[in-house]
Formats: sequence, structure tokens, C-alpha cells
Amino acid sequence: MEILKADAAAIAKAADIIRSGGLVAMPTETVYGLAADATNGQAVARVFEAKRRPRFNPLIVHVPDVASARKLGVFSKEAEQLANAFWPGPLTLVLQCHPNAGISELVSAGLPTLALRVPAHPVGQALLQAAATPIAAPSANRSGRISPTTAAHAAADLKGSIDLVLDAGACEVGIESTVIDCSEQSQSPPILLRPGGISAERIEGVLGVRLQSTQAKSDAPRSPGQLSSHYASRARVRLNVVAPEPGEALLAFGPQIPPHCGPMINLSETRNLREAAANLFAALRALDAEGCRSIAVLPIPGQGLGEAINDRLLRAAAPRP
Repeated sequence: MEILKADAAAIAKAADIIRSGGLVAMPTETVYGLAADATNGQAVARVFEAKRRPRFNPLIVHVPDVASARKLGVFSKEAEQLANAFWPGPLTLVLQCHPNAGISELVSAGLPTLALRVPAHPVGQALLQAAATPIAAPSANRSGRISPTTAAHAAADLKGSIDLVLDAGACEVGIESTVIDCSEQSQSPPILLRPGGISAERIEGVLGVRLQSTQAKSDAPRSPGQLSSHYASRARVRLNVVAPEPGEALLAFGPQIPPHCGPMINLSETRNLREAAANLFAALRALDAEGCRSIAVLPIPGQGLGEAINDRLLRAAAPRP
């Protein structure tokens, strides 16, 4: 496995690898993704094997623009509105799959729907253009573990299982995309399947209606990121803590820090939820590396991006399967 700075030569090499059925960890604005040709069943199977991901958990397909997405999925009026408002960006739309889309059935885990996204990251966009194929790209880590927001995270998790890591620094958004189900033409309003980098409030502002919500902790997911236990550290995670236990690592938020005697990282001293989201997974990884038995998390507001942050923390704190 190579780690290359994401310049033009490295992107061209990555595109060749993807076209030949290989696997590349690529940067996006959300997290690093494990990229494979979505039309190549053997390549997609390698993604599941590298991640040790259950095959009932569908993947997100990345394309360079809305026109490319229309060739793969059936757009409702609401899907068109959201694509026009938020693509490229951290939004995934679950749509009915076109019967002749040419996407491997492994990608959709046997469902009649397809999860589609147009990433905003310039390297991700350049790779999609160079590879000239839809790219399936779940997070570039072992399934169920903390998502990767740097090339080093991806390389450490998947060493020996993939061909190349494109290094473009830390991800700007830092949590995965929001997933909205627009698959039923008669379904109004659309369904929020996973909170993420675009808040429900912003999406509802475009649609003019409140989203339905099925953010269930599911073991039969309709989209990625719905498994009951996910984003898991080795250490136990305790949420909404007021008083950390002795020796416990502390994940703080805001200027008021309770007395503690273990390692600490503050997601945002100024209580900025965008900053906290960008720092979340790297902070969890760093505290987990300290070797403490548990990580105490101070309360984080649930509005805006706080909904996505709390969703990730709830799944990180869930009992392991």
C-alpha cells in the first residue's frame, strides 16, 4: 500500500487502480472513503472484505454531478430540489435505482434503491472525473470503528487490504453525509435516515416541510450509518457526563470544564458545532489511543449539526454486538 500526496500524478494513478478493480482511500469533505468501481462486482466485494463489513449494509455511490446521478437513480421533485440546493456537498439521496444503471447488486445490498452523492472535495471530484466511472465509497476504516478524517487514519485501519491512500490532509466537515430517502415518488415528506453534514433544519428550509424521521438504530439498514453499534472506540463511551470518573478520558465541549485527572480534548472551546463536528472522530481516536478504560463526553446541544454529532456518539456508546 502506498500513501501519496494527492497531486495530479497520484490522482491519475488512483484512477488507473480503480479502473483495474483496485481499492483507493480517497479524501472527501466528510471523511476518507474507500473507493472502488461501483460497476465492478469483484471490486465491490473487495471493499466489504477490506472493511469486514456485513454485506447487508449498503454503500454510497459517488458521482461527479447531478447529470451523472440522473443516469443511475429516479429523481422525485423533492430529490431534484435537494440536489440543486446541496450538491456538490455532504448530502446523500436514496433513490429508486434505474433498472439499467449497471451498478453491482452488492452496492445496494439487494435493495431496489441506490444511495447517491456528489462530493464537494476537489480531489474527490478530480478522481471521479479521471476514473470515469461511478465510485462506491464507504468510510475507509474497519466496519463499526471510528471513521477516518485523515490519510493516516485510513492507512492505519486498512494497511495490507488496499492499494493506495490519497493524502489531502484533514477532512473539512469531519462527519459523514446526511442521508435522505426520496425513493418513493408518492412519499411526502422525504425521510431522514441519517443526520450528517447538512442539518435537518437546512433541508426542511429548502423543501418547505418537516422531514419524516426514522433514525432507528437498525440491524437491517436502509442506508449506511444505521447499525446499532457504530463509530466504536475500544474504550467505553459515556455520554452527557457531569462528573468524569478518576482516570477517565474527557471529551469536552465549551469553556466550562469539570474537574478531571485524565487526558482531555475539547471539541470546541467556543461551543461551535461546526468545529466540534470537524474534530469529533480525530478526537475520539486520540483519546482511545491513551488507553483509558472509558471516555466521558460532556453534553452537546442537539440542534443543527449537534444532531449528527449526538447520533455518532450514541452509536459509539451502544453495546458492542
